[in-house]
Amino acid sequence: MQAAISTSIPPSFTAFRSDNSAARCHFAAGLRFCGLHRHVLLSLGEAIETRQLRKRISASLSESGASKNGFDYDLVIIGAGVGGHGAALHAVEKGLKTAIIEGDVVGGTCVNRGCVPSKALLAVSGRMRDLQSEHHLKALGLHVPAAGYDRQGVADHANNLASKIRSNLTNSMKAMGVDILTGVGTILDTQKVKYGKVGFPDTVITAKGIIIATGSVPFVPNGIEVDGKTVFTSDHALKLEWVPDWIAIVGSGYIGLEFSDVYTALGSEVTFIEALDQIMPGFDPEIGKLAQRVLINPRKIDFHTGVFAKKITPAKDGKPVSIELIDAKTKEPKDTLEVDAALIATGRAPFTKGLGLENINVVTERGFVPVDERMRVIDADGKLVPHVYCIGDANGKMMLAHTASAQGISVVEQVSGRDHVVNHMSIPAACFTHPEISMVGYTEPQAKEKADKEGFKISVAKTSFKANTKALAENEGEGLAKLIYRPDTGEILGVHILGLHAADLIHEASNAIALGTRIQDIKFAVHAHPTLSEVLDELFKAAKVEIHASKTVAEPVAV
Repeated sequence: MQAAISTSIPPSFTAFRSDNSAARCHFAAGLRFCGLHRHVLLSLGEAIETRQLRKRISASLSESGASKNGFDYDLVIIGAGVGGHGAALHAVEKGLKTAIIEGDVVGGTCVNRGCVPSKALLAVSGRMRDLQSEHHLKALGLHVPAAGYDRQGVADHANNLASKIRSNLTNSMKAMGVDILTGVGTILDTQKVKYGKVGFPDTVITAKGIIIATGSVPFVPNGIEVDGKTVFTSDHALKLEWVPDWIAIVGSGYIGLEFSDVYTALGSEVTFIEALDQIMPGFDPEIGKLAQRVLINPRKIDFHTGVFAKKITPAKDGKPVSIELIDAKTKEPKDTLEVDAALIATGRAPFTKGLGLENINVVTERGFVPVDERMRVIDADGKLVPHVYCIGDANGKMMLAHTASAQGISVVEQVSGRDHVVNHMSIPAACFTHPEISMVGYTEPQAKEKADKEGFKISVAKTSFKANTKALAENEGEGLAKLIYRPDTGEILGVHILGLHAADLIHEASNAIALGTRIQDIKFAVHAHPTLSEVLDELFKAAKVEIHASKTVAEPVAV
């Protein structure tokens, strides 16, 4: 988690609601927020004071007519994952009376069954790799006895982290005055929602605007029988109830690759089953080849490409897990594998059933809610549904937790009267293996396709971690940074990194794309020495931009 920072808030300020009227609000000065998601950190005394202040805030809003427009809320959000949480906090900052409906637990997939617990497991796998690498330790002059681990202790670390972050998210919303409504949310009309628990009466509320933020669930192809014990999804794997000797991972994308890092560090042998012709198909091809050399070949990992897992049967009656493979193109039988366990990492599917979309004439596309570039929901006739938005995995634009948060904040800006469009090409992604992989923008093939269509040329610059002092000091020189750009304008089209702390390094590039910064400008930025950030410094300096290239952005960039 990022370090806590303090911010001074005036004892009172004027909050403008969606109806442009003003409410006088009182906040405690010196509230401390943690990181991007602004988790409020409170002592016991501060917590009591904040609860009292929150009551006064609510009373103030009520007395001043927080819903003069006749609605119960300015904004209702269905789903309290990272996207819903980010939208809720931003809405309160904008002075909107806000409620969030959650039928499960606050935090959604990311906090409870995804990003957060998986990073706890990957932290363990990273430590284990360091301790198990005799060559690495010897190079640093270290001698460490044989490393071991306590499986339950590792599992508890992941569970405890998820609980802590979940509590942080809940407390931050309560402290800011967001109403957390428990139950399953269903849309009744464009400005009406009901929610409730099974077996209890539903409650109907109205809102000037509604955001759908229901996220996604693991996708399991037909023919695969999941028992949660020997054949399971990432939801089950994160509990780490056991470590199999041999596990097959169906799918070699982000999820599969990260779990291969965990399982091999803990002693498992891994077999990837990939439907496409190459392993790790979502990465830039050059990065993918390097990743195979660094993350796959040296480890106890083998793989089958160009095949489907037609049928997977869980282990029972003393028999192992059985996996029937067929050719992905011809559908002819290829092989049968018998393993101890199988992890299904074939992606995720939107969780949009039961939302009441039929009540607003919306038909999903493969489960995804159709939206425009402003996240406004589109109905079956191709028309915009007034007052209803959809963010995050449920719309399928870019299935990442931080994308959902960015989209939610963008929607709140629109609800507050300020037009805003998310630039998805500036949103980074990362795979937290050891070493890490990160990327933003186009891959080289995608950039070439765009260049051919639009009639411009692209260039590629590269730099190695082996030339970086800090990486060499850590004895972690294995890595590559790659820049794809337009030499005629200096526009950054894509950046891909494999190496130590790649997930942290990518943000300089993603922010440059978001702000429309050109290479000829960013190459003058100063980086502390010796740091890993100099990998990006050298990368930008290696780019050859034509002398006549403009130093300014020709058009405003949506961010």
